[in-house]
Formats: sequence, C-alpha cells, structure tokens
Amino acid sequence: MKTHGVPKLDLLAGVPLFAGLPKRELERIAAVAEELDVGACIDLTAQGRLGHEAFVLLEGGAVVHRDGDVVGTLEPGDFFGELAVLGARRRTATVTTTAPSRVLVFSAQDFRHVVRDLPRIASRMLPEVARRLAAA
Repeated sequence: MKTHGVPKLDLLAGVPLFAGLPKRELERIAAVAEELDVGACIDLTAQGRLGHEAFVLLEGGAVVHRDGDVVGTLEPGDFFGELAVLGARRRTATVTTTAPSRVLVFSAQDFRHVVRDLPRIASRMLPEVARRLAAA
C-alpha cells in the first residue's frame, strides 16, 4: 500500500479496519490520526511498558515479540497497540519495524473515542482483540 502523496481519507478507506465507512466517519478518524514515517528496526511498542497510543501500519512491516520470541508479523493494514490503550494496561508485546514504515498513530484518548463513537470499528476489531487476549 503506497501512501505518499495520497490524501488521508483515501489512505483510511484503504485500511481494512476502516474500509466502507462513510466519508463523515473517515473525516473524524483523519482529524485525530497522525501519519508518522519511521525507519527499520524501530520499537513502536515495548512489552511491559504502559501504552499511550494505538497504531495502524500503512507501509512497511513489523515483527511482534513476546518474551523475546517472535509471535507474529504485521503488514500494511494491520493494527496494534489497542490492548494497552483500551484496557489501560501494559503492553503485551514489543512491535519492531522490519523496514522503513509509515504508521497512523492515535493517542489513547482519541482511539478510545473513535472506538466508542464508531461501533463498526469496534465490531471489526473484536475478533482480533479476543484472539490477542487469549494469546497474551
């Protein structure tokens, strides 16, 4: 998914978590999501630390470590960091970029408001959140 030069609403519409949402809802998300370019080998989350933001990977890739073991990989369109933000708890894993990447970053408060106010997003997230909680 190439994002540079692509309007933010089009970026959001291309993310499975947000696909099919009305323009008004995408505008609401765009108003609170910050785009961030990061290099390879950057820890975006750290296991055991308090989480203050949630992420959606737009470009690049990342690996998920728990207790030093690789437990998953992330690709464009995947979200992460939501467990710590929604539950006001410590991070359950470390997420490290494997290549130069672009992410959407949501503050904890903004992410909670988006999930609360846009129930379609919450319903799309629930199966993945349940799977992650069971694995944590």
